[in-house]
Amino acid sequence: MPFSYYIYYRVARADEARARVARMQRSLRERLAISGRVLAKRDEPLLWMEVYEGVVDAEAFESLLATLVNEVELSGVLARGSARKVECFEDAPCA
Repeated sequence: MPFSYYIYYRVARADEARARVARMQRSLRERLAISGRVLAKRDEPLLWMEVYEGVVDAEAFESLLATLVNEVELSGVLARGSARKVECFEDAPCA
């Protein structure tokens, strides 16, 4: 069953963060064929959420994502006191 990942955090420098996240997502697409998108909260444009849906191999995805977050030094553009919070969901069976 595929998983959906929702990762949220606050950025301090949006332009630099946008470039780093784009580089990270390009690598995810090239290496695992997983496309992500980035959302900004309405009325709070520095609160971002990355969304990745249809992830079949959670272990490979999480491992590569952690590596890429470090490679692009994403922590360097987060707002002071902010951290990436990762939530993983799967489809819930409905009657």
